[in-house]
Amino acid sequence: MKGYQLIVASSDAFAMEKLRTVRGFGATVDLIHSSSGEISADLIPSMIRHAQEVSARSDCYYSDQFNNRGALIGYEEIGRGLVTQFPDGIDASCGAVGVAGMTMGVARILKSRSASVRIVVLEPASSPVISEGWAGTHHVEGIGVGFVPPLLDHHLYDEARSIPEEEARTMCHQLAREEGLLVGTSTGLNVTAAICLAKEFGAG
Repeated sequence: MKGYQLIVASSDAFAMEKLRTVRGFGATVDLIHSSSGEISADLIPSMIRHAQEVSARSDCYYSDQFNNRGALIGYEEIGRGLVTQFPDGIDASCGAVGVAGMTMGVARILKSRSASVRIVVLEPASSPVISEGWAGTHHVEGIGVGFVPPLLDHHLYDEARSIPEEEARTMCHQLAREEGLLVGTSTGLNVTAAICLAKEFGAG
């Protein structure tokens, strides 16, 4: 709409539909090859390095996704929306971590309203960097970046859990069948964890 050129560093490990959509909006997509076809510990850093190299041009603004604290401010709106929708309080909130802007933005608001709210951050079980300290490969787009993202504040979450990718995919199919929701694997992972948390907390 503004007519700015946009250059996106991405990878052939991500869904072709997403890459085509970005191109359809007029962006240039620079693809970083993934030899395994999966998201690995070195894939996201190589995408970041490419973006940094491109940003050296004098006519570029580098959005610096992993360090841009504006994301926290933007995602705080979800937290405010949740507080409004649930005036009696929220017992727990969980969310998968990529850049960590969403989980931390929401956590900032929920924790400011109630110190007892339980915040659980999520990642793929095959790459449990936050919960176990080692990176593997997976195919859950948008999360599990292979390192602890700078925006992830350990003061704002109570627990990190890893969820098997297969369970997340099964949940995607269930959500389609039962709720009419066509969602990606990271959403399936979020819902799987939320149901587990709800069962642990119990009725009420």
